[in-house]
Amino acid sequence: MTYKMYDEMMEQPDSLRKTFESEFPKFAEVSELVCDADKIYLIGCGSSISTCYSVRDAIRMSSTNLNIEVYAGYEFFYNKMLTEGENSVAIFTSQSGETADTLAALRKANEFGLHTVSISNEPDSSMIKEAKTPIITRGDTETAILGTKTYITQLACLYQVLFAASDYENKTELLNQLAEMPKMLEKLLVSTEDENKRLAEEFKDEDIFYCLGSGPNFGLSYKLAMTMLMEGAIKHACPEYSAEFRHGLIERAEKDVPIIILKSEFESDVITDKAIEFSKNLELKSIIYELKDYADVDKLLSPFILVIPLEWFVYYLAHFNGEDPGATRHIGKVRY
Repeated sequence: MTYKMYDEMMEQPDSLRKTFESEFPKFAEVSELVCDADKIYLIGCGSSISTCYSVRDAIRMSSTNLNIEVYAGYEFFYNKMLTEGENSVAIFTSQSGETADTLAALRKANEFGLHTVSISNEPDSSMIKEAKTPIITRGDTETAILGTKTYITQLACLYQVLFAASDYENKTELLNQLAEMPKMLEKLLVSTEDENKRLAEEFKDEDIFYCLGSGPNFGLSYKLAMTMLMEGAIKHACPEYSAEFRHGLIERAEKDVPIIILKSEFESDVITDKAIEFSKNLELKSIIYELKDYADVDKLLSPFILVIPLEWFVYYLAHFNGEDPGATRHIGKVRY
């Protein structure tokens, strides 16, 4: 049996191609604005804020010229530090373009005279209409709750805009690899399905998963826990920075507890390795996803690569538990 999520996963490469083709002039426009800004705000909720976390941490690991802050929608709305007319760019991310929290934050930014940019998959949405600069991801309608093609296109927009404006010494190579990402995704969608189907069947009876990552992989571990496992597979899950493993999670790291660890040989993955070793000694059920096993790309692009095997894992985890990975039980946000 296949679910709608299956089709949307397979549409990710073409969605990314279409987004690059149609939105590239907008990318350049926003990159220029970012270069001249004193501060860049990234605002989103759920899967969308995970893309903000990933690109923020990727920039912080590689660049020194961009001052980036990440906020959830209402956290930005209630932020008292905004100044009328400040030299900032506020980038709002939302799959539907109607997320109430993020839309309220966008309207506040407009009131304060910030330059606002919206990245959304819905061309007729409020956020696209109300932002000074709209960027439309070309994923067509997406119905699966956890987001696949909207995630990958949104993440790509943020990376293109911010790395083009950065002083990262290897940014040309990184952006060239980003342009080739649709081809990489096509290969990964084929090569990673069977292994993760078997893995999902092995772990189908587990009820809780801890998800660890450092640097840009934290954003992906956040998405994995908050939207993929909890919304898609209906499992309890908790995301953590790898360095936070020793603060609290280490006390719950008992034999046979499942833990998913994302690793990409970042400098900060020295701490990830310590978590892996500790987990091994305590005989946790460790699932380790390493970038080197899937692609030879700039490490900062890791979330684009690792999300594909994770999508298959969650897809089949839901399936083996009789759940539709694209369904929702309680979430009341505007659907597509």
